[in-house]
Amino acid sequence: MKVVILCGGLGTRLREETEFRPKPMVPIGPRPILWHIMKFYAHYGFKEFILCLGYKGEAIKEYFYNYQWHRSDVTLRLGAHPEITYHNQHPEEDWQVTLIDTGQATQTGGRVKQALRHIHDEEFLLTYGDGVCNVPLPALIDFHHKKRGLATLTAVKPTGRFGELTFEGDKVPTFTEKGETGFVSGGFFVLNRGIEKYLTGDECSFEFDALPLIAEQGLLTAFRHDGFWQCMDNPREMEALNKMWTTGTAPWKIW
Repeated sequence: MKVVILCGGLGTRLREETEFRPKPMVPIGPRPILWHIMKFYAHYGFKEFILCLGYKGEAIKEYFYNYQWHRSDVTLRLGAHPEITYHNQHPEEDWQVTLIDTGQATQTGGRVKQALRHIHDEEFLLTYGDGVCNVPLPALIDFHHKKRGLATLTAVKPTGRFGELTFEGDKVPTFTEKGETGFVSGGFFVLNRGIEKYLTGDECSFEFDALPLIAEQGLLTAFRHDGFWQCMDNPREMEALNKMWTTGTAPWKIW
C-alpha cells in the first residue's frame, strides 16, 4: 500500500522557517519532519512513498537525490573516468520515493488527484507533511476494512484552536469539524481509489470540498486515537517537538 504525503503548502505561520524551505523540511533534531513521518510509516512496512510537492518543492527533490551521498562513507575516483563507491548501508535503502510537482497553487484535493496517476492499488494511505503521530497503523487499516467506507480519518484530541468533529457511531455525518466530542481530524487517512470522483481538479480542497461530500454519502469513518498526535504549525509547536526529540521522549519514534 502506497503512502501519499502532501508537501506543497506555504507554511505561512512558520514564516521564519519556511521563507527558505518548505515546511516538511523544517527539522526535528537533525532530520526534517518529513523524514520522521516516513520513518514512522516504514516501521510498519509501508515504504513506497508519493510526495506531492508545491512550494519550494525543489528542496525536497534535492534532499532525496543527495540522500545516499549524505548518509554514506564514500570514496571518489577522480580523473577521466570518475567513480563513486559507497561503503556503508543505511536503513532507508529499500524506500521508493516518487516526487511529483503538483503545482504551487494547487489545493490538497488536486494534489491527491494527481498522485492517483501513480497508484494502481485499490487502497492507499494519505497524510500531511507537517504532523507526527503514534497511531497504530495496522489497527487503523483493519478498522477501515471492517467499516467498508470510502475514507477513514484518524480522529485525535489536540490542545485548543481546532474545530471538533461530530460522530454518529464511527461515521462522520458532516465534515465541518464542529461538535462537542473533543476530537478533530489528525489526517493519517486510509482511502479507497473511489474517492477520485470527488476530486474535481486542481482547485479542489480535500478537506472542504471532497470530505464533506464523502461524509454526506455516509462513507467517511473515524478511527479514534487517544494517543499522541502533534502538528507543526507555529514556532511553539516546532520547539515542543524538538524538545521531545532531544530529550528522548518523542512518542512517534517507534523505529
